[in-house]
Amino acid sequence: MKEYRSLILIVLAIFAITLAGAYYSPTFEAQKGWLELFFIFGALLFIFSALVIFATIGFGSFAIYAAIFLAAVMGLYGIKGAFLVAFVSYFSWGFVFAMELLLFYNGLESAQDWFKKRYTYKTFRYEYYLFYPMLFLSYIFLEFVPSILFREHFLKFKPSRALKAMKAFLADK
Repeated sequence: MKEYRSLILIVLAIFAITLAGAYYSPTFEAQKGWLELFFIFGALLFIFSALVIFATIGFGSFAIYAAIFLAAVMGLYGIKGAFLVAFVSYFSWGFVFAMELLLFYNGLESAQDWFKKRYTYKTFRYEYYLFYPMLFLSYIFLEFVPSILFREHFLKFKPSRALKAMKAFLADK
């Protein structure tokens, strides 16, 4: 974390200077200009953060595509549109990932093939922690609710066991 301290301080200083410029501007037009600059910096920080997150997970080519797409959406629809696109992307891929993990956890061979083709243990672990909330949400919608509606026995799911099983499964890759 120490190596990122100076970067974080620079980003905070940029935002502080632009807000101070807006606060101490003599005219409304000058304040408006400083505030627009503040929001542009925020938008750039959001796009760059998404790029870094996707690149860290291992999706290098997707990271560039997502950053360009987020920039285009932000240009057309503003920050709310970009947040909506980011949320829908997280939700949809997280649901797919969680559904495949539930299938893997229950021993389905096609899910094992799916993970074997796409992941190493390191990249799996990144996505596992990134989509951890989606694991429980999918479990509720795919196992718990149907078992209540149809009065059937539901399968128990422990994410920590799935992580251990995946470590053993992807160890040779």
